[in-house]
Amino acid sequence: MRKMKNAIVTGGTSGIGLGVAKMLLNKGYRVYATYVGPDFTESIENFTAVKIDQTSRQEVYNFLDYVKGKADHIDCIVCNAGMSIRKSFTETTDEDWDRQMEVAVNSHYIMVRELYSLIPDGSRIIFTGSQMAVHPHATVLSYGVTKSAVCALAKNLVKEFEGTGTTINAIIPGFVATPWQKEKPEEIKQNIYKKTAIHRFATVDEVVDAYRFCIDNPFVNGSMIEVNGGYCYK
Repeated sequence: MRKMKNAIVTGGTSGIGLGVAKMLLNKGYRVYATYVGPDFTESIENFTAVKIDQTSRQEVYNFLDYVKGKADHIDCIVCNAGMSIRKSFTETTDEDWDRQMEVAVNSHYIMVRELYSLIPDGSRIIFTGSQMAVHPHATVLSYGVTKSAVCALAKNLVKEFEGTGTTINAIIPGFVATPWQKEKPEEIKQNIYKKTAIHRFATVDEVVDAYRFCIDNPFVNGSMIEVNGGYCYK
C-alpha cells in the first residue's frame, strides 16, 4: 500500500499559505501547517495546524519534533511564513531586523536542514518570496532583504539536493487579494493598480497555481517565478 505523502506549510492557515495547503490536500497530502495569531478552529481532514512563534528557535525545534513523531517522511515543504515590520530604514531596530530574518530565513533553513534525512527523492521544496525583493520599497527595506535572502536560500539549496530529483523553487507574488491587502486604504490600492499592468490584485488561486506548477513539473528547479500581473514599481 502506497504511503500518504506528507507536507509542511508554514503560515498555512490564511491567505496564500491556506490556499497552498488546500491544494496539497486535494492532491492527497497530509498537511502540517504552522501559524500565529488567533486560534485556528476550522476542522479539515488530514490537516493539522500548529500554533508556533517562528521567531523562537525553540518553538521551531518543538514543531519539528512534533512532525517527526507523526511522519517518517516529508514529501513537500512550503516555506511561506514571513514577517513585515513597516518602519523606515532609520527607525528599524536590531530586534525588528532579527525577528523578520528569523521567521522568513532562519526558521526555514533550520526546517529543511533538520528534515533533510526524511525528504525522499523527488520531493518538492517551495519558498514564498515577494516583489519587495525585486522592486525595493522605501518603507519595507528589512522585509525586502529577508525575501531576497529567501530567494538566495532557494537557489543555493538546489546544489544540496543535486541528483535526488527533489526540486527547490521560489514563488514571487505581487499584490494578492488577501484580507490584509484588502484592508489597505482605497487610495493606496488604486496606486498599486496603476503600477500593475492588469490593474488589479491577484487572487489567491492565481498565485496557488504557480505552486501547483512547481509540484507537478519535475524539471522546474532553481526557478524564481514572478506572479505579479506585470507590476513595475516607479
